[in-house]
Amino acid sequence: MPTTIRRWALVVFVAALVFAWRAETNQDVAVAQARKPIMMTRIFTGPDGLSHAEQVEMKLNGNVTEMMKATGVEFSRRAPGPASDWHVGPRRQFVITLSGRSELVLGDGTKVAGGPGHINLIEDTTGKGHTTRNIGPEDRIVVTIPLADQTVNTR
Repeated sequence: MPTTIRRWALVVFVAALVFAWRAETNQDVAVAQARKPIMMTRIFTGPDGLSHAEQVEMKLNGNVTEMMKATGVEFSRRAPGPASDWHVGPRRQFVITLSGRSELVLGDGTKVAGGPGHINLIEDTTGKGHTTRNIGPEDRIVVTIPLADQTVNTR
């Protein structure tokens, strides 16, 4: 009889371990699935010659994107003030706001607000372009990353 009780105790113990492990694994999967995607705003020139915007989810392999080749990196401080004149991007590049706020007005009339952590992929290198206004009481700190691949995706 004591051997039967030990066997049942062992079975219950192993079942409890398996149950706890599966619950933890399922929780890890649920947390991973619940994470917000990394989004960027793609600014591009449409066939009408005007700048447009679309929200694009960055493709991740696990928690990381594929490595992208860049030609450099530049940090800049941009004071609040009136909107810039209409301009196009000088090249295909990421512009990421680290602090401060901005508003881009696109050729199609769309307004794109940017704040800390906002990622813009600037691809409107032709056409009417956009205006940029740095808003709020503080300077806007930006990191600009020109991409080595200057091929604009026309989707």
